[in-house]
Amino acid sequence: MSIKINRTAIAVTIALTSLHAHSAGFQVSEHSASGLGRAFAGEAAIADNASVIARNPAAMTMFDSAQISAAGSIVDPSIDVKDHAANQTAKDVAPLSFVPAGYYVQPINDKFAFGLALFTNYGVTTDYPTDFASGDLAGKTSLITINLNPSIAYRINDQFSIGGGVSLVYADAELNRHLGRLAPLFSGSPEDKLISMEGDTWDWSWNVGALYEVNEDHRFGVSYRSQVNLDFEGDFTDYEGTIIEPKQKGSTAVGNLPVVLPAIAEFSGYHSLTKEFAVHYSVQWTQWSKFEELKATNDKCNYNGMSGVCFMKDEQYEDNFRWAIGGTYRINPEWTVRTGFAFDEQAGKPTLSIPDSDRYWYSAGATWAYSSQLSVDVGVTYIHATETTFTEESSAGELTFTSTGGAVVGAAQVNYSF
Repeated sequence: MSIKINRTAIAVTIALTSLHAHSAGFQVSEHSASGLGRAFAGEAAIADNASVIARNPAAMTMFDSAQISAAGSIVDPSIDVKDHAANQTAKDVAPLSFVPAGYYVQPINDKFAFGLALFTNYGVTTDYPTDFASGDLAGKTSLITINLNPSIAYRINDQFSIGGGVSLVYADAELNRHLGRLAPLFSGSPEDKLISMEGDTWDWSWNVGALYEVNEDHRFGVSYRSQVNLDFEGDFTDYEGTIIEPKQKGSTAVGNLPVVLPAIAEFSGYHSLTKEFAVHYSVQWTQWSKFEELKATNDKCNYNGMSGVCFMKDEQYEDNFRWAIGGTYRINPEWTVRTGFAFDEQAGKPTLSIPDSDRYWYSAGATWAYSSQLSVDVGVTYIHATETTFTEESSAGELTFTSTGGAVVGAAQVNYSF
């Protein structure tokens, strides 16, 4: 029975660590349609619309007038996971998702600018079939985070600007797991629920940035966004009665679970080589090494002899880098096209619900300037995830799984200057 409890613990912790199918770990990069079209290369330095707030608040000093931007991204993953022991494949485990974002930049004078952003940096939705053999390790998982980020920027001189902001980060998580191949141990069906968990929380974080303009054709940007220390409090339901005291089926306890959303740093460059053509690039670092363990507690829980612990799982994550390069070509005053390529390094050791792997981004996009005030951006990206084979311990011994697939991301954005 202790093996079963261990598998339950892992299933619960996955509520906040499952892979968002198109980014390393559970990171979300989709902040704008213009950025998507260049694989988010040069984001901390380009500042072609108000969405730059999400990457570098210092770049708000480049705006001569107020601007509002609204963006929406559609993510269509195609991720299949095969359980070799059961000869069963779960198809499209990451469903179609929508990622909205909104931004507003307001120059105050020739020195100061203010901005407000609403977007997300982390999130996940995965959904395995209820009769999946390893349903106790992978069922339905949802983590949604929303970042409300006011910022201010100051131009020190003609070349150097700085900026910073604070963020209110709200997070909501939901989890359901099923018996799967454990069903015979409880005289149940594979589809029967094993555990569930729901909870929400919020916390503050901060971000800073700097922009150095060599001249109107060349500039560099650097930014840093702090980690977020979330402390989830949610209802944990033990349908088989193995963890919560007294051990009764369907018992519920309020679990406390601290989770770290890692810090992010970025360096970008932008170089206009001619009046029509520019190149840009970015290196983004995410401090995944801070994500070391997940431990949920409640006085009523007893996990493998540990009083007050509902579940515990060590994580094997390392800091990772994302490299991106792109180009922008201005065809005429109305039309601009762009393209980009990015390499997103694997962040964590693959598991069934986190089949993390290296990812390759291939992007293209365009901007249509309807007038001097109104423009529309579109972008599309194909993300190739390398095939990953990994093992996990279970009541049936060591199991082998293989994850394959990728994702297509499309986005549209409207920008209006006042």
